[in-house]
Amino acid sequence: MTAHYIGLMSGTSLDGVDGVVVAFDLTPKTSVDTSPNKVSMRVLAHQALPFSATLKEELLALNTASHNELHRAALAANALTEVYAQTVQLLLQRTGLTAQDIRAIGAHGQTVRHQPGLHDGVGYTTQLNNPALLAERTGICVVADFRSRDVAAGGQGAPLVPAFHAGVFGNTTHTVAVLNIGGIANISVLTPPHDVMGFDTGPGNALLDHWCQQHTGQAFDNAGAWGQQGQVMHALLTQLLQDAYFQQTPPKSTGRDLFHPAWLNAHLQHFAHAKPVDVQATLTEFTAVTCSADVKRYAADARELIVCGGGALNTALMQRLQANLGATCQVVSSAERGMPPLQVEAAAFAWLAQQTMQGLPGNLPKVTGAKGARILGGIYPA
Repeated sequence: MTAHYIGLMSGTSLDGVDGVVVAFDLTPKTSVDTSPNKVSMRVLAHQALPFSATLKEELLALNTASHNELHRAALAANALTEVYAQTVQLLLQRTGLTAQDIRAIGAHGQTVRHQPGLHDGVGYTTQLNNPALLAERTGICVVADFRSRDVAAGGQGAPLVPAFHAGVFGNTTHTVAVLNIGGIANISVLTPPHDVMGFDTGPGNALLDHWCQQHTGQAFDNAGAWGQQGQVMHALLTQLLQDAYFQQTPPKSTGRDLFHPAWLNAHLQHFAHAKPVDVQATLTEFTAVTCSADVKRYAADARELIVCGGGALNTALMQRLQANLGATCQVVSSAERGMPPLQVEAAAFAWLAQQTMQGLPGNLPKVTGAKGARILGGIYPA
């Protein structure tokens, strides 16, 4: 039996929405199956829509405490949902499918705060979204708020994609590492036959994009070309690497709550005369070093590192990952393993939606630290 789902992802990179239509072969299951190549699916279409400058600015501002933020967050969620709805309509047009052909939409929302386990022992994670409005706009059932149940069960609420990575990229003969480089980077370590671990490694593109926007007016460093013109500032790199997050052991997750422009500016106080291009080169190396260090530590026997997310399009970053890992671990784009980098996370949330609709768990307790497997998300009928 084939079922069609739509996955919508807007990540910490804040560059816009990626949406996919996925056809799943729904073989009956009773749990999360992390066996390699057990996710039977085809991506039928992909659509990307950028955020307006105004919406991007507001979403970024809502990552930190500010005036009247409850009101502003509600309106930002509505604006985000309108972009989601536009993405859905474009996907339906591309595929020739109708709303009635789609079983459900998996809509991640926009993370603006992520503080699991903090403050009161439970903490919270907040993804701006209006799934009721999305169901109303599209006439399709919506599954949303995937992370909160895992947090309620004592978990980090992130990352949620390792089970999907295992089903799509896992190998029956050797260990594979999958690195998603969005605003924040996260890694999945897939060890046959069924072992999966994963966590956030730290900053991915967030600081790189911020610095590039501030000093060149460009939203991102295309292929890493600007940063390649600079020199790595090793004293600054050493200082950045001292953050306590990198000494924590998994399960762990992070976000813009920690790695934000003010954090970077605090480190730059001792480097007032640094050239902006050298800072960019250093931030590129920072992401490469933190990601590759975790591959070496937790996936030392991995033969390949499959990279997805926007960072996979940063040629300079991919080269630095390879240089840091050496010849024993091949760094490849997820496109070389059957799925273009900008489709992977959206497809993962389509998969999470179909898990929920089938009454099956979507988290992996070993990854998130939750007390057990949980059915994730709330369902908003069409």
